[in-house]
Amino acid sequence: MSRYDLVCIGCGPAGETAAVTAGLAGYRTLVVEAAGRPGGAMVNTGTIASKVLRETALVCSAFRRRPVPGVDARPDTNLSIAAFMARTTLVQMEEHDRIEETLDRARVEVRHGRGRILDDHHVEIARPDGTIEVVETSFVLVSTGSRPARPDWVDFDHPAIVDADGLLALDRMPRSIAIVGGGVIGSEYACIFAELGIPTTLIEPRHGLMRFLDPEIREQLEAEMDASGIDLRLGCKPTAITGTDTGAVVELDDGSRIEAAIVLWSLGRQGNADGIGLENVGVEPNDRGLVAVDADYRTVCPTVFAGGDVVGFPALASTSIEQGRVAACRMFDLDDDRALADTVPMGIYTIPAVGHVGRTLDEAGEAGIDAVVGRATYRRNARGRMLGDDRGLLKLVVERGTERIVGCSVVGEDATELVHLAQFAISTGQKLGWFEQACFNYPSLTSLFRQAADDAREALRLAARRTAA
Repeated sequence: MSRYDLVCIGCGPAGETAAVTAGLAGYRTLVVEAAGRPGGAMVNTGTIASKVLRETALVCSAFRRRPVPGVDARPDTNLSIAAFMARTTLVQMEEHDRIEETLDRARVEVRHGRGRILDDHHVEIARPDGTIEVVETSFVLVSTGSRPARPDWVDFDHPAIVDADGLLALDRMPRSIAIVGGGVIGSEYACIFAELGIPTTLIEPRHGLMRFLDPEIREQLEAEMDASGIDLRLGCKPTAITGTDTGAVVELDDGSRIEAAIVLWSLGRQGNADGIGLENVGVEPNDRGLVAVDADYRTVCPTVFAGGDVVGFPALASTSIEQGRVAACRMFDLDDDRALADTVPMGIYTIPAVGHVGRTLDEAGEAGIDAVVGRATYRRNARGRMLGDDRGLLKLVVERGTERIVGCSVVGEDATELVHLAQFAISTGQKLGWFEQACFNYPSLTSLFRQAADDAREALRLAARRTAA
């Protein structure tokens, strides 16, 4: 029987990072992957494919967003989705190669097959050829990811009703689309199809998209989506979805009916926790297939850890990478400074994109932090106007007493990139003066931070005057 220090079941971003972290530290590590290639949903079914489609949509709409007299470059939406994602295969292949090279460099072994936990120190591997191998291990990381939730009352056998995995396999771009679920995935796809000029309806049972966002940022995003032509149906619950000869119909609890060529069900995801033997070590996933873990990503079984989508929110590739790293560091008592950063950023690739790091103003108040907000609008930024984004917004959250930066939210062009500067400021304890004194290139979107800092300074002055009065 082969013996390992760590066995990772699943080679998505959490599994890959944990395996490489342990391997580079000299621990014998094995990855068990059921799919043909590594990368999980990040590479194979979700993140990369949807982002390639987004970038293609932005290229196709560039002349509409930044008009050039006499130039009309409307896309041909009769093409297949595969044609719009022509670069997807190349990017995926390059990511597969990168992952395999990284695992090789860290001397991580790989087995193709399905892993199942037998007890707290043994894992069974069922290979594609039908053979079974059992290995011994000090630790196990469950990083099996998630899949789209499929309620029984939705007929996914009908060709016009698909989930996020099935959407990208359509033969043709849809003539129209209704998306059920205004979370990250549903909102991103709604923006992509609307950007291509395809009639799009987004149905969200709650009274607002992605309620975890800063309220002002969320409202701005919803306004931008509405302006792009998306029919937002917020606070509407689907009661029935029926396939027809020409598409599908969504019936809502307010009595209305939405007809579309394609209906995308994007209301929730299910953790891939079934069939991997968690019951053998006393780990019970919840009804959504999610595994409970502590701050070190350890389950109730001391030798079994979990990370990535299978542990739930925020279920982003970036956070999954960090969770895998932290889990491996905790298993083997590696450097303390390799703990999960308190300032893990969030990037949502809607159009416009949203970036967030740290605390919102409301979250700061709940934590007992007396804070003010500094705002910067893209309209007052030369680079923002050049990019055709005159409605973007950047917000800095600043603690009043210390003037420390405690949070940042952005909606607009390059929001997912801009937020990293705020991440650096928060993680290194920078104060408001750092942005006030910084010299930024002109014209650049990064100078939004100086504008926001000036606005926050004025907010601090007003607060001081009110206190004095």
